[in-house]
Amino acid sequence: MVSIFFKQQYAKHHIMNILTYKPLNALTPLLFLGLVLSSCHSTPKEEEKTSIEKTVVPTFVLQKGKLSSTLDMPGELVAFQQVDLYAKVNSFVKKLNVDVGSEVSAGQLLAIMEAPEINSQLSGAESRLKSLEAIYIASKANYNRLLETSKTPGTISPNDLDQALAKQQSDNAQWQAAKAAYREITDNRNYLEIRAPFNGVITARNVSAGAYVGPSGKGSELPLFTLQEQKKLRLVVAVPEAYTAYLNDKNEISFSVRSLPGQKFTAKVQRLAGALDNKLRSQRIEMDVINNNKKLLPGMVAEISIPLPAKDSTFIVPETSIINSAEGLFVIKSNKGKAEWLPIQKGRAQQEKVEVFGNLITGDSIVTKATEEIRKGSSIN
Repeated sequence: MVSIFFKQQYAKHHIMNILTYKPLNALTPLLFLGLVLSSCHSTPKEEEKTSIEKTVVPTFVLQKGKLSSTLDMPGELVAFQQVDLYAKVNSFVKKLNVDVGSEVSAGQLLAIMEAPEINSQLSGAESRLKSLEAIYIASKANYNRLLETSKTPGTISPNDLDQALAKQQSDNAQWQAAKAAYREITDNRNYLEIRAPFNGVITARNVSAGAYVGPSGKGSELPLFTLQEQKKLRLVVAVPEAYTAYLNDKNEISFSVRSLPGQKFTAKVQRLAGALDNKLRSQRIEMDVINNNKKLLPGMVAEISIPLPAKDSTFIVPETSIINSAEGLFVIKSNKGKAEWLPIQKGRAQQEKVEVFGNLITGDSIVTKATEEIRKGSSIN
């Protein structure tokens, strides 16, 4: 301050000399201007020292805690059971007993087919069955008579008895084969009646009376009917890999659908896939939803809120204390007045709090609002 005072006094005195006397040469004004400017500014070292003394870096003491959060994501409601019903044999639709929207019960007759050639095959198989049955009965009776006669020594040779037994067994085998062929044709005729495998609702009908149908690719490409069970639905959601560790089969979730605003529904996790999807890297979980009033429909998108309770205590820091740089994620630790960047990994986040994992110790002094302006090894107060 003393030097500045003398400089100002000197400049003042010099001005009086310039006003009183003529300038010695053309450089005198420039020298005077430089002298005035230098007298009005402090040195850079003084400014830097003043700014450092005024810098305050807030910190907090690192502690462990449990962070319970919720995962909000979309899911899908699907039918608990769904099946496409096809015709087993090539045939024509004779009669349809149900249509779209019909509620059916297990075993109910849905449609009747007709195939005249099957009736002809069944008649032929029945005739062959009766013929072979008669032959078997005759050969069996013949063997029994020879067996009784052979009890008298010298009446029947052992060779004749063995041949009669072999013929009886052969005729019996042919009769059993005819029985199997008859049952096969009978089963095919039974396939001409389409019945419901479970209770549900017909949601699609793709044929009419008189249509030619058969197995997929033969006749009709589309199924005769689509049957869904709607009084019980599955709520399906794919949970990302980062959250799978917090799931269990006891989680109870709440959800809502857009078509019913203001209404909340609950369900309980029933099934976990136990593996990650190769494309989405997520685990499929399912919840059963009772839907007796049929308010909910298969195909609806549900907004799900899944609770994720903490299992173990972890280090929890505010979001502002994390630096996301090109090198990775860091927090800044005050180590004996020096800034130390510690690499971390993020966990769950909830209400501006974040789980962090890394080389951290309880009691560390961490910068609350970290920025990249705080360089590694710089002094922090």
